Amino acid sequence: MIVKLLRLLGAAAFAGVLVGLLALPGVGSVGMAARDASDSFQSMPDDFSLKPPPERTTVYSADGQVIAQFYFHNRESVSLGQVAPIMQKAIVAIEDARFFQHGPLDAKGSFRALVTNAQDGGIKQGGSTLTQQYVKNLLVENAKTDKDAEAAKAPNFGRKLRELRYAVNVEKRLTKDQILEGYLNIAYFGSGAYGVQAASQYYFSKNASELTLSEAALLAGVTNSPYAFDPELNPRGATDRRTIVLNRMADLKIITKQQADAAAAEPIKLHIKKPKTDCADSKAPFFCEYVKDEILGNSAFGKTSADRERLLYRGGLTIRTTLDMKDQKAAQRALDLRPSRSKTATEAMVKPGTGEIKAMVVSKDYGDHKGKGQTTLNLAADYAHGGNGGYSAGSTFKIFTLAAALNKGYSVGTTLPAPNSTTVSGFTDCKGNHFEPWTLSNAETSKRKSANLDTGTWGSINTFYAYLEQRVGLCEASKMATAFGMKQANGQALQQVPSQVLGTNNIDVTHLAAAYAGFAARGQYCTPVAINDVTDADGKKIKVPQAKCGKSVDSSVADEVTRILQGVLTSGTGRGRGIGRPAAGKTGTCEAHSCALFAGYTPDLSAAVWYGDPAAPFGNPSPGIYGANVGAIWQASMRSALQDTKPSSFHTPVDDFGNLDQARVPNVRGLSVTDATRQIQNAGFSVQVSPRAIDSSQRKGTVAYTSPSSGVKADKDTSVVIFVSNGNGPASKPRRRRRGGIWPFN
Repeated sequence: MIVKLLRLLGAAAFAGVLVGLLALPGVGSVGMAARDASDSFQSMPDDFSLKPPPERTTVYSADGQVIAQFYFHNRESVSLGQVAPIMQKAIVAIEDARFFQHGPLDAKGSFRALVTNAQDGGIKQGGSTLTQQYVKNLLVENAKTDKDAEAAKAPNFGRKLRELRYAVNVEKRLTKDQILEGYLNIAYFGSGAYGVQAASQYYFSKNASELTLSEAALLAGVTNSPYAFDPELNPRGATDRRTIVLNRMADLKIITKQQADAAAAEPIKLHIKKPKTDCADSKAPFFCEYVKDEILGNSAFGKTSADRERLLYRGGLTIRTTLDMKDQKAAQRALDLRPSRSKTATEAMVKPGTGEIKAMVVSKDYGDHKGKGQTTLNLAADYAHGGNGGYSAGSTFKIFTLAAALNKGYSVGTTLPAPNSTTVSGFTDCKGNHFEPWTLSNAETSKRKSANLDTGTWGSINTFYAYLEQRVGLCEASKMATAFGMKQANGQALQQVPSQVLGTNNIDVTHLAAAYAGFAARGQYCTPVAINDVTDADGKKIKVPQAKCGKSVDSSVADEVTRILQGVLTSGTGRGRGIGRPAAGKTGTCEAHSCALFAGYTPDLSAAVWYGDPAAPFGNPSPGIYGANVGAIWQASMRSALQDTKPSSFHTPVDDFGNLDQARVPNVRGLSVTDATRQIQNAGFSVQVSPRAIDSSQRKGTVAYTSPSSGVKADKDTSVVIFVSNGNGPASKPRRRRRGGIWPFN
């Protein structure tokens, strides 16, 4: 201890003499320069930070698999005990052989450098100790600005003097082993590898504790000039440098001459293991992108974007996510079933009652090479998480109007018109704005003239749902969708327009899957989340945003919605898409068949699939593409994801949504409008008269037919529409087309 203290005390005085000799050409000036340099040395601040260098951030799936790494520098710090002793000896031998004998300054090495530098007129040889090199690297790594980093590397005497002053401080605070450990973890070894562990993994695919003599000598030689001696870029230069290290070790009696010669004769055998950087090499690249954007875009992880970026790339975080690799693989395999390779498919899976995103896949490869069909656009996510402007939800959006109707007390037997085309008026948004009459038609023609909540949903009948939305109220239907987390993919609130019931708002499948998960959880909606837990490099937990869960609708209503959607898979547009356990779902087809969707759930898992052209999400028709076709992707992914889990059952609705006050619509065909109106009102219904007369064999001005049809049992608050004959003879029978026994797709 006394010897070490004397070394430390003498360093300042020696620094003054040394700087005087290095800086001044006239020997007569040495005394004055030495005195001034010594005074300057003593006045330098002594508060040098030993903050460790930036670490890699590692992202894990829920089951512990590494799915991505983020870093400013590829580094993984290890303890000295995790570095092979031969590696420790090799680095000391070639960089600072007297490291364990001298203090912060090596007098012999410094005087040797003095002679060389005086002859050359500048700093050609540093004479730096390992401690000084450690200080230099710390200053560079912890520089907050480019200017600070350049100053830490500047080839001038001021920098050398500052390094020495800080080296004195470091040797007061750390042992030699601690300094060596720090240096081994901070030194640059070429090819983007910082620290001996990262270098060992990169060049040899092994831990630093497993390095051989030949490998250790190779790595030790790189640090002198990482670019000149990089074994991957310059194997000949690296080989020559390795020989120098081995001979130096032999000269110092660390190894024998025979060992040095044998190791030098070994060919360099690299086993390159490139680290996973960002999301490009991730097992789940689009989910990785979602996590990355969540960190960089959420103020919970830093006040400014620069703070958040620094945390992600320099913070050495451990991020544990919600991703289930089994579900992820199931969804990825299912995308291979997409109807056409020229189109793109994407799917998201969410766990009901938690909001946890369990899978997120896109059928395109992740990357920037558009010519190879790659994309970095996260088509499964909203704009805030790397997605685009979204795409139509199609008829998967009808579920919210259905829930709003049940929530207002409408019975399943509520019967409304379901013509092949119609014009509906009377829509008002939440601000009281009125809309012009809306004209629309069904996806395919049908003989059906009316439907109830069951048949209208199973057949996904557009006109029926237009009338249902008009009855329920546009405002109420929109509020229900919002309550289940639906918003536009650009982050803005839903547009309250009559056509919203057909999915004209542009959304993303992650939020759609989360909304359907809310019904699976009996009305308990949770915002989608991708991150469960984050700890920093010191093991300290960082508070992360949690899923916000709340009751969006009464459980009885959600259970009834589920019962109806179960029928879609058995009797409706999704018939044949069952998965061998209780499941509910809804098909969706975009306008002009430009895209298609399928969303569905079990009590344990919810998933939504979109299929189309991301370059033209609102156009580019694809005849024959329907939600039921895309349902094959949903079906395959859900079966695979749930195959090893015990089936769960849905709750049976406790409220009776069918036994309300009902009556049968009377047969008024051929009657005058006045008489027909009287009979219908006497039966307990309200009456509307269609303004357009239709072709019929009935006398002109009399009733051709009604909707709901005569004999149909309907709620007494149902509005029966009278269609008046123009007397021009029988109308041609509308054809009803069916595909594979499935209802008209929508």
